Amino acid sequence: MSSCTREGYRLPLRVYMEDTDAGGIVYYVNYLKFMERARSEWLRQLGLNQQTLLDEGTQLVVYRLACHYAKPACLDDALEISAHVTDVGRCRMTFEQQVWRGEELLCSATVEIACLSTERLRPKAWPTSLKVLTQAS
Repeated sequence: MSSCTREGYRLPLRVYMEDTDAGGIVYYVNYLKFMERARSEWLRQLGLNQQTLLDEGTQLVVYRLACHYAKPACLDDALEISAHVTDVGRCRMTFEQQVWRGEELLCSATVEIACLSTERLRPKAWPTSLKVLTQAS
C-alpha cells in the first residue's frame, strides 16, 4: 500500500517482464519511469493529477536529473519507490527519489521539476493549489 506523509511518498511496485532486458534485469531508463509514477501518485494523494493541472494551463516537466545506479533490480522483485520534496522555488521543485528492494538501495536520483505554462511553454509560478500542497508535504 502506498503512503503519503510529511516525509514524502512511497509507492510499492513489482518488476514485470516488460521492465527488464533479455537477462531479467531492469532496463536503466525504467527506473526513471518508476520515479515518474511515484511523483504522479504523490500528486494524486494530495488531491491533484496531471490532467487537472494541464486543464488549468500548467505542465510539470523534468528540468534536470542526476541519477546513481547502485544495484540492479530483477524480474519479480518487489520494489518501493520514494519521492520526497526537498526544495520549492518560484517555478521549480526538487525531489529526492530512491528505489529500494527491501533494505537495499538500488537507485537514487535528484529530480528537478519545472512548472510551465501550457500556452507559452515558458516557466510560470506554481498554481496556488500546488504551492500550498508542496509546503505541507
